[in-house]
Amino acid sequence: MKVNVKQQELAHSVSIVSRAVSPRSTLPVLSNVLVKTDQGRLRLSATNLELGITSWIGARIEGEGAITVPARTFTDLVSNLPAEQVVLTLDNSTQTLNVRCGSSETNIKGIDAEEFPPIPEPSLEEGVPLNVINFKEMVQQVSFAASTDEARPVLTGVLIKLEDNHITMAATDGFRISIRDDDIPNAVSRPIEAIIPARALVELSRILGSGDDTVIMTFPPDRGQVIFHMDEMELASQLIEGNFPDYRAIIPQNFKTHTLLSTAGLLKACKQAEIIAREGTNVARLNIIPETDESSPGTLEISANSEQTGTSEVLVDASVDGVPLLVAFNVRFLREVLEVIKSDNVWLETNAANTPGVIHPQGDSHFKHIIMPMHIG
Repeated sequence: MKVNVKQQELAHSVSIVSRAVSPRSTLPVLSNVLVKTDQGRLRLSATNLELGITSWIGARIEGEGAITVPARTFTDLVSNLPAEQVVLTLDNSTQTLNVRCGSSETNIKGIDAEEFPPIPEPSLEEGVPLNVINFKEMVQQVSFAASTDEARPVLTGVLIKLEDNHITMAATDGFRISIRDDDIPNAVSRPIEAIIPARALVELSRILGSGDDTVIMTFPPDRGQVIFHMDEMELASQLIEGNFPDYRAIIPQNFKTHTLLSTAGLLKACKQAEIIAREGTNVARLNIIPETDESSPGTLEISANSEQTGTSEVLVDASVDGVPLLVAFNVRFLREVLEVIKSDNVWLETNAANTPGVIHPQGDSHFKHIIMPMHIG
């Protein structure tokens, strides 16, 4: 193998795929990156057997070949090379990759590419095209609500449902639920339902471009996998087996109090309350007070109390329709959902101190967030 490639493109590609490298694997090859010529391009791949990422970059191929090299060594080396042409040459007899760039020359000992796990290939004809910008926003608005507790694997994933020309994504950690739906360009031939690890979707959103591109999502039959494909990048992930909770049964259908607030104003108040609340159990009390007349507008009073830190109280102007209510929520949960809402104003809809509240953007029916109340002592 002999390949000429630009240092900037190689460094970018290595940084993308190395996110899938297993840091503590009993298989040495899983700590490596596959470097391989592939139909006139250079292909880099890494996997931890649950998540696999592949990146292709343009290159001048003078000889075909493949090898795996330690990811950390290769990443650190390439990122510190000068911004010039890099020449990669493989010595098959010693399984050593020679890296030359400018006045620099390095030899890296590798492992035979035959030992690298096979990366699944998607059937793009059966794939579902998704707009990158819309899909990244969907991931951002639901993935943060997934659990990080491996004791309940199903809750560490995001449920994706596809039916006709509609997609729905939902995530929950048992204390909150984020739901986002949208239309897709092409109707699917059959309903699809799958649980994708939240971590895989977060990694995907990081490496997808920001342009108005298309990513193709495919579910290879009987493989328990999902593959996201673009021309220069591919991510494959194992699906999570199990039954996702029936989250729709938890969504309140009617509300006694409707509170309209400035998204930025409420977010700022939550950040201030969190400074005190985070030292305890993150409890913030929300005292919702309707307007009594034109001279007395509605108010949301957010307060936090910690024996270690002190107390905090912030008033936020609000338009309140309904009955007054004192309810407590996890203030970190409030902050996290407000950070993914882009509309100027947000609705907080509630019933009682012991029932879930619902947060959703004003004028946007595609996103809603259900948050469980906390006990007020």
